Amino acid sequence: MLKVIRRQSPGRIIALGFAAVILLGSLLLSLPCSVQDGVELDYIDALYTSTSAVCVTGLASVDPGDTFTPLGQIFLGGLIQVGGLGVTAVGAGVILLMGRRVNLKGRTIIREAMNLETAGGLVRFVKHIFLVTLVFELCGAVLSFLVFRQDYPPLRAAGISLFHSVAAFNNSGFDILGNFQNLIPYQNNLLLNLVTCGLIFFGGIGFLVIEEMWRKRLRWKKFSMHAKVVLSVSGVLILAGTLLLKLTENISWLGAFFHSVSARTAGFSTYPLSGFSRAGLLVLIVLMFIGASPGSTGGGIKTSTFFVLLQGVKSAATNKSEKAFRYAVPAEAFRKAAVIFLIALGVVLTGSYLMVLMEPHIPLQDILFEVVSAFGTVGLSTGITPGLGADSKLLTIVIMYIGRLGPLTIATLWYFTKGERVRFPEGNIAIG
Repeated sequence: MLKVIRRQSPGRIIALGFAAVILLGSLLLSLPCSVQDGVELDYIDALYTSTSAVCVTGLASVDPGDTFTPLGQIFLGGLIQVGGLGVTAVGAGVILLMGRRVNLKGRTIIREAMNLETAGGLVRFVKHIFLVTLVFELCGAVLSFLVFRQDYPPLRAAGISLFHSVAAFNNSGFDILGNFQNLIPYQNNLLLNLVTCGLIFFGGIGFLVIEEMWRKRLRWKKFSMHAKVVLSVSGVLILAGTLLLKLTENISWLGAFFHSVSARTAGFSTYPLSGFSRAGLLVLIVLMFIGASPGSTGGGIKTSTFFVLLQGVKSAATNKSEKAFRYAVPAEAFRKAAVIFLIALGVVLTGSYLMVLMEPHIPLQDILFEVVSAFGTVGLSTGITPGLGADSKLLTIVIMYIGRLGPLTIATLWYFTKGERVRFPEGNIAIG
């Protein structure tokens, strides 16, 4: 069995790794010691919750605070942590702790999972990932504790704070406050809002960018093209989202800012989305679809993909080469971005169509919002998740899985040959 797995491509091994962790997580969450007394948990809900945690989504068919015991919540937090860091990075970390070397196959898998260009310095990079994660999550937990201790006993407040910090940095919108309330009770708490947004932002820009920001001491001129694209696009999306949400919804500026940040794959909310207008939901859908950045804990088509698509359209309209920040955009970047966009759009449209057939009583806008949230591994919902049927939950599980692995990785799972042996002459086709 191990020999068969080792022969597979890195993309397939990554996919199998995530699937294995999801199945293991569903079994752990189904254990009697994980479920509170008097609560019945169907396996489909355990599988749904495990998938949502490993895919760092946050969609919940059952409330984690009212369903799981402290041990079950620890299991849930662990699944979020493994899903956010990535199965391959966690596996490499375990190997390093055991004092063993990561072989060439393992390095290739890590490189593909983390969207790295070369396999050089992978061990150092994995160590930095764990260090960065530890620092951000501990700082987030300490600052969150200052807020939660006002409403909960110290031990309970510490547990909530640590869980919240892990969920926020890994861009997973789970909470253990109970009653599906998310962060609505803290919509006016400036400290918790800013701490959560900070964790979401840094978790969403990617470990490569965080490392570069530290190594180059925040000197913008010395940043690589990738870092400049990620930071600038993230900033523009946050600003635009804040302005548009404030324009369309009766919420505070803090609430508009929070949801603009959270919609980029985190899934926390401080206002009930069921009360948002269709215009506001549309803004959130666009932000969720774009998502976070490559090599991060978030999903979506990614900020860099969105940027390259815009540059490609601009280039076609102005008949000028694609360039930004004094760099030329790589020739293959637009083609790759277009493939990712079309596959993502296909997944969202197909998933929405199937769910409309399965849940004809739910409005289309709520279904579209749910499917985009699942694909973007966001976790925001208008409130329809607990009422979905088993078939719709299974469909959402598949969509979350695709969203976490990424459209391009899913597409490459079907590669069985290295290339075509026969070439045909180019034909003419009219475009536009």
